[in-house]
Amino acid sequence: MDLSVASLQTLVTTYALRVIGVVIFLVLAWIVAGFLRGFISKRLMDQNFDPALSKFFGNLVRISILIMAMISALAGFGVETTSFAAVLAGAGLAIGMALQGSLSNFAAGVLLLTFRPFKTGDVVSVAGQTGKVSEIELFTTALDTADNRRIIVPNGAVLSSVIENITFHPKRRVDVLVGTDYGADLKQTREVLTSAAASVDGLLADEKSVIVLTGLGASSVDWQVRVWAKTEDYWAVKEACTVAVKDALDAAGIGIPFPQMDVHLDK
Repeated sequence: MDLSVASLQTLVTTYALRVIGVVIFLVLAWIVAGFLRGFISKRLMDQNFDPALSKFFGNLVRISILIMAMISALAGFGVETTSFAAVLAGAGLAIGMALQGSLSNFAAGVLLLTFRPFKTGDVVSVAGQTGKVSEIELFTTALDTADNRRIIVPNGAVLSSVIENITFHPKRRVDVLVGTDYGADLKQTREVLTSAAASVDGLLADEKSVIVLTGLGASSVDWQVRVWAKTEDYWAVKEACTVAVKDALDAAGIGIPFPQMDVHLDK
């Protein structure tokens, strides 16, 4: 009887100390995980990282620490954790296969938020769609078109396509194409187009306008008027330059021909 009581006391003492140690270990792991989550999230946001992604990485670190702490606690009680880890890996693989498309969009969202090829407010052309970026989320990117339509594009499609950030630079070149009569003098035409370009409001003073003879077309001599403007003034300057070119050519008596075709009939 005394032996049994002594054995029971030894067993209780041994496991009680082990339980207390595991509880203390888990409490410390909980505290450390919470501290690291807050620390990482704050550090990332201090570096102008995306707030949503900063919180995600912080939570990811916290969950990873807690999972490792739980596995370590089970190992402390003699539980075989190898099979447990294998089950977790198998479950993770099955979930990953089931959510393959969503995980692809998620991974693409993380890369977009990390490398920032565009930001909220930029006008971009991605995956065959053009619009102003309204929101960049972990799975999708929202675009608002010029005619006020909302388009939701999966981040996987965004990252796998060519990304054109139209408003990335503060200034843009405005190109106006025009064709003139073959009978018009080239030197006079260049002078008229140069004067027309100089008369446009909104041009950047530090950028020189250029008049380029681009080719000899089927019905016209082809020119390109190149001027520079602030990105936000692009469309206004393009319209003003087009009007100025048309008015200047009309005033100089230089025609803008229609496409023509000469037909010869053999008798």
